[in-house]
Amino acid sequence: MLRNMTIGQFYNVDSVLHRIDPRVKLNIAFFYIVTLFLDKNPVLFVVAFFALAVQIWLSKVPVRFIFRGMKTISAFILLTGALNLVTVKGANVVWEWGIIRVTEAGVSAAVYTSLRLMMMMIASSMMTYTTSATSLTDGMEKMFGWMRGIGVPVHELAMIMSIAIRFVPVLVEELNRIMKAQMARGVDFREGNLFVRMKKLLPIVVPLFASAVKRSQELALAMDARGYHGGDGRTKMKPLKYRRRDIVAYLVLFLYVMVTVVVAIVL
Repeated sequence: MLRNMTIGQFYNVDSVLHRIDPRVKLNIAFFYIVTLFLDKNPVLFVVAFFALAVQIWLSKVPVRFIFRGMKTISAFILLTGALNLVTVKGANVVWEWGIIRVTEAGVSAAVYTSLRLMMMMIASSMMTYTTSATSLTDGMEKMFGWMRGIGVPVHELAMIMSIAIRFVPVLVEELNRIMKAQMARGVDFREGNLFVRMKKLLPIVVPLFASAVKRSQELALAMDARGYHGGDGRTKMKPLKYRRRDIVAYLVLFLYVMVTVVVAIVL
């Protein structure tokens, strides 16, 4: 499962979505996720699914690559859906066993919540699949540059978020390496009940934490050796500038948001 981790990785191909300004993609991801919480009927979910399918098609990122990354969080999505299934109360009971009661409202909430989480994760991943860490940092810094006037270190915060996203697959690979080393010493992570498995995972936390600290120190030393001292006075090799395709993307985003809001109000 750890090998299937693709969230946070940049898929380098030449596509329309790759060429769009990172600020546009940040806004697309934000407003798409916001509109997902307005979806309370199948019509809006169909519209959101179609919009997501168009993004995937424009990005040229293989569908199997995207869903391979979803395997790592499928357990969380299923658990969230199961909790909604048994906790949401309603009038019409579908199935009952002891104190567990499943209603039509619970089934509806479980399905909508699971779909919403899955589509939200895919939409967020599309931003990192189609945007390099450098471009993402530049986009965040440019978009929130106005916050410098109130003392917010925009460049540093953008750099931290970009590094955190970039290091997700690195830490997963490190976790995979540590688990293989433990398995070579006779540890079987598949044996025992849930508490026994969790206990076996405890020896992994310390070396993983030590590795993360070591990598952060090496990165800090490398940045210091190259004269990095924040964003003051720094220039960009590729300054961000809105082009015609970015304006078109904003118009499409505005149209999608308006359609979603209108349909949500009417239905």
